[in-house]
Amino acid sequence: MVDILGHARDNLILALIIGCEIAFWVFLLAGLVVRYPMRSPRLGAALLLCTPLVDVVLLVVTVFDLRSGGEATWAHAAAAIYLGLTLGFGHGIMRWADQRFHHRFAGGPPPVTPPKYGRAKVRYEWKQFGRFAVAWLISVVIMAALVFFVSTPAQTEVMWKVAMPIMTGTGAAWFVFGPLMTTIRPPRPRSGFHKTHIG
Repeated sequence: MVDILGHARDNLILALIIGCEIAFWVFLLAGLVVRYPMRSPRLGAALLLCTPLVDVVLLVVTVFDLRSGGEATWAHAAAAIYLGLTLGFGHGIMRWADQRFHHRFAGGPPPVTPPKYGRAKVRYEWKQFGRFAVAWLISVVIMAALVFFVSTPAQTEVMWKVAMPIMTGTGAAWFVFGPLMTTIRPPRPRSGFHKTHIG
């Protein structure tokens, strides 16, 4: 019976994470469609402001579930990591989508594309890794808050022994194969490649 309840709780948290991801994109796309094709910037901005509420819902449900005395599982750890990644990368995703809608429907400038070569590429890689570092820090803060204010270290052991090593290992690999290698050997255009300048 305990196992059945545990699986049900895990499935609830997992379903909520998936639902939050879907809701994020629904609010984002709805806000951009209303802002640009439908020419209603105020309503569009209101819909875009709803995207952070998705994270609040997930956090509240996770806190309530642990306060009820349940032991944290991989699903709760995934919720903390998801919140960190959303807060770390969400604004960049929204800006990426806004540029494309602005260009397509409102005559805005062409979307900014990531640089491929030289120092600009190095700066870009460090900036992207910086966002991951912010996401990692937010996830750690959320997990620490769940331990000290909601649950106990024993109940949230899976977060520290499973979730954080995985996320930290991912960050270490990203650092080595991303900004570090790009800094040591910045990509250069192929031989014979010539830039064209528009006067």
